[in-house]
Amino acid sequence: MTSQRTVRRTLFRLLTIYLPVLIVLVLILFPFYWMVVTSFKADSELTNLKINPFYPHSPTWAHYYRLLWQTAYIRWFWNTTYVAICSTIISMVISILAGYALARLRFPGSSLFSGAIFVVYLVPTTLLFIPMAQVIQRFGLINNPLSLIIVYPTFLVPFCTWLLIGYFQTIPRELDECAMVDGATRFQALVRIVLPSAIPGVVTAAIFAFTLSWNEFIYSLVLVSTDNSRTLAVGVLTKLVRGDLLPWGPLMASALLGSIPVAILYSFFVEQYVSGLTAGAVKG
Repeated sequence: MTSQRTVRRTLFRLLTIYLPVLIVLVLILFPFYWMVVTSFKADSELTNLKINPFYPHSPTWAHYYRLLWQTAYIRWFWNTTYVAICSTIISMVISILAGYALARLRFPGSSLFSGAIFVVYLVPTTLLFIPMAQVIQRFGLINNPLSLIIVYPTFLVPFCTWLLIGYFQTIPRELDECAMVDGATRFQALVRIVLPSAIPGVVTAAIFAFTLSWNEFIYSLVLVSTDNSRTLAVGVLTKLVRGDLLPWGPLMASALLGSIPVAILYSFFVEQYVSGLTAGAVKG
């Protein structure tokens, strides 16, 4: 009787937990698998319907060679990394100060202002890129990666600030008050007391900001047009795609290489740092 119950429990867990998780995992990872497989296929295999499409029959590095040595992909990769890191740092500094002020300070219209910040983030870039381009042109920063570093915080700061407001509100106000009773200023209380406790939220906001900067397309397309100033998204589209002719091999290779930094950030920081610091924060 006991063995039958054990078998039933095992079967129940298999059907209700492990099987659904396995199905979801396959659905999530299959696009990445297909991207890797396609990047190593020869051009003749990409359109051949008579062979098994789930693995390369004659693996080749030709697509990676074309991408890395016959285009400015390395330069685009560096531009994207530089712009994303700088934009993230600037946005996080502003967002931490703004989020802390809106979460802790009370002044007329503070609640309305907190909601308005998120509404600003919801304004689509398709409505803003033309006036932004005019402003950047007046400053003489067209075809300069600095223009992207200036523009990206306009949509990163509202999102990160809104995210951090909620996180700062979960930290007890007594921590600030005790620090200021001991002689600390409001800024010192933020830096020395509140910010260390809010590291998981700050890391999460920074990762989202980096991801948004890394994948941004419209501003990059409008503000930078020279080959040495382009970012990955724009460079790959303008140099590899020719009308309705899509070179799937180099495109998949570029997508695979371009996803590595974001994948590293999510795998290391989100899973380890955020979960570890959050778990450590609630221990006596």
